[in-house]
Amino acid sequence: MAIIDFFDRGWRINPEGAAYIQGDRSYRFDEVGRLSCRIARALLAAGFGRGGKGAVWAGNDATAWTCALGLWRANMAWIPVGARNAADENRHVLDTFDCEVLFFQKEFEASIAALRPRLPKIKRYVCIDGEAEGAVLLAAWVAGHADTGPCISVDLDDVVAISPTGGTTGLPKGVMNTHRSIQTFVAHFMIACSYGAPDRPVNLAAAPMTHTAGLLSLPCTARGGAVVILPKPDPALMLAAIPQHRVTEFFLPPTVIYRLLDIPDLNKTVDFSSLKYFLYGAAPMSVDKLKRAIEVFGPVMMGGYGQTEAPGAIAYLRPDEHFDAGAVASDERLSSVGRPNPLIRVEILDDDNRVLPQGETGEICVRGDLVMKGYYKDPAKTAETIVDGWLHTGDVGHLDAGGHLHITDRKKDMIISGGFNVYPSEVEQVIWAHPAVRDCAVIGIPDEKWGEAVKAVVELNADQSVSGEELIALCKQKLGSVKAPKTVDFAALPRSPVGKVLKKDLRVEYWRATERKI
Repeated sequence: MAIIDFFDRGWRINPEGAAYIQGDRSYRFDEVGRLSCRIARALLAAGFGRGGKGAVWAGNDATAWTCALGLWRANMAWIPVGARNAADENRHVLDTFDCEVLFFQKEFEASIAALRPRLPKIKRYVCIDGEAEGAVLLAAWVAGHADTGPCISVDLDDVVAISPTGGTTGLPKGVMNTHRSIQTFVAHFMIACSYGAPDRPVNLAAAPMTHTAGLLSLPCTARGGAVVILPKPDPALMLAAIPQHRVTEFFLPPTVIYRLLDIPDLNKTVDFSSLKYFLYGAAPMSVDKLKRAIEVFGPVMMGGYGQTEAPGAIAYLRPDEHFDAGAVASDERLSSVGRPNPLIRVEILDDDNRVLPQGETGEICVRGDLVMKGYYKDPAKTAETIVDGWLHTGDVGHLDAGGHLHITDRKKDMIISGGFNVYPSEVEQVIWAHPAVRDCAVIGIPDEKWGEAVKAVVELNADQSVSGEELIALCKQKLGSVKAPKTVDFAALPRSPVGKVLKKDLRVEYWRATERKI
């Protein structure tokens, strides 16, 4: 299927139903579908189409998302840009990935105007919601174009998204995903998250739709369900929206879930009975906080593991897999990301690209239709990352006896202290378990004796305290002295716009005085 076919499936089965809900406004499938057709026809009439690239610079917004649907209907590649990113980061993405048409909200007019001299490849600016200098108003631009879908040729290997990587290791690379890879993601999600024939899912898009929340809305749309769009992952907004709209599924990164868990008596004041799937991912989650989430939200937690290069669906830990014989599953099970999904192959490879036996630790590698086409205009990096058909994820892990996939850490984050390998995530799980700790990150820092020493940087819960010595003693008790932090700092952790802890930025201060490349 082409990516737009998933929206059209929902349009066909529920034309008068709400496709998107934003505030007190509902957008019907028929209304959104017809606007996306006019956008596609306007793009084609302007000379854009297959092979072209377009972007939408906007916050979470139904009309902005409809512009992305219009790009896909014209078989163009969508370039996600984050509304909360620094303007120059978005400029780099738009220019490097050869954006030709930019849709934007008026609130970003000043930022875009300042960047325009440095964006020579953009041929058309379209303002979604107001008059803007040097841009055409969306309503005026699509006026007169037919509201039926254009007849165009689509190949499943056509690129439909050029997505920036997280940028945590330098300037972002452009990941080229295709109709085929997105189709595989949607199939995996729909297999894992089942609904009865008469059920209409309600998806809550609280995280940025330019990131995970956008793709996660597609399976809901394909089932004729409604996507409730929030401007940001604000706890008050989310907790009001869930019972109001009878939300059945949504995704949040662990850091935002931790904020929700800090709210006293949450399950006594908010009705979560409509929830079926509460997805968490994009970063490791504390097992102790996951257990608390199960208590608060019910048997609905669903872990996920994916990458931009293999979008959103390498493995899932389904809600039922969080339990064993009626009780909450073991810490070992809960620390996994679930079993690999059925339409791909996942293996653990060593440094010579040999498959390792079950239980042994190596690099997690993936092959199949979920894997990206490659990095945009970077064949050398593509060849380094996809070897003999295997996507090398850069994640270190193992498959346990039950077939569950465990991520030990990012390959580049491993600490070598006195010749011993220390995986930060193992130490982080112990520190996360302390009730005073909200979040933490473990890194290696320069040490004359050991080469690298283990350092923990910790964020505490409000009005709670614990000493560094106490946390070090806890880690020694659980893990031994080699893996225990030598020092602990208490500070706010640097994060990306989607909530990932930026360990590269965290390491900078500690490695600044050395010549070692971080």
